[in-house]
Amino acid sequence: MQLGDALRYLAAPPISADDLKVLADSTLSGAALRKPSQARSVLRTIQQTLDPFRFQWVITARRPSPAEWKAAIVATASLLTYQRVATIRRNADKDDQERAVKAYLRDVLGLREEAPRKIDTMRDTPPPGSFCGESEVDGRKADIVVSLHDGRLLLIECKVSNSALNSVKRLNNDAAAKAAHWIKAFGVSQVVPAAMLSGVFKTRHLAHAQDQQSLALFWAHRLEDLGAFVNATK
Repeated sequence: MQLGDALRYLAAPPISADDLKVLADSTLSGAALRKPSQARSVLRTIQQTLDPFRFQWVITARRPSPAEWKAAIVATASLLTYQRVATIRRNADKDDQERAVKAYLRDVLGLREEAPRKIDTMRDTPPPGSFCGESEVDGRKADIVVSLHDGRLLLIECKVSNSALNSVKRLNNDAAAKAAHWIKAFGVSQVVPAAMLSGVFKTRHLAHAQDQQSLALFWAHRLEDLGAFVNATK
């Protein structure tokens, strides 16, 4: 565990790494934190956001009792562990989803699997009727790139959400943001940005992603819908 991770979880609520970097105007690397000016900046930010319930003795400027010290350590470790386990589970679910989609494209639809590549123009795409895994498309990574039979590019982002709140970040702020970038770079007639979904998503976020952010949506438990779309491009 890095020191920066531990520091972020002293706050209430915990501060994301990106937010702490912005608020402290510093990176969280060991080299940066060894510099007095940057270390003081990070420390000031942590002090301003410190959890007053876990660290009452800091707020009242006194030494902690052994019980307070132990309780603060256990509570902070629990917060960090919970978040790490949730991240590991989410990443594992996402990896499983990607494998299932690739297997469906290859074994059911009969598409050829090509090597991942860097795609800056349509000339860099896989041949029609094939696909590749995670690739950089105009500077933004796509989880799965499918070269449709009609020459268009289906750019799939695999998204797993365990709550309606998370669905905003995973769908609207991430996948849909990439969709807008790719459409601007290649044109609406050349690319079909899509999200493959598993888990919990709020209905209005789904509607917004489809209607306002030009994102095609598929569900991982209904891969036949993806198959019907791909076959319709023949």
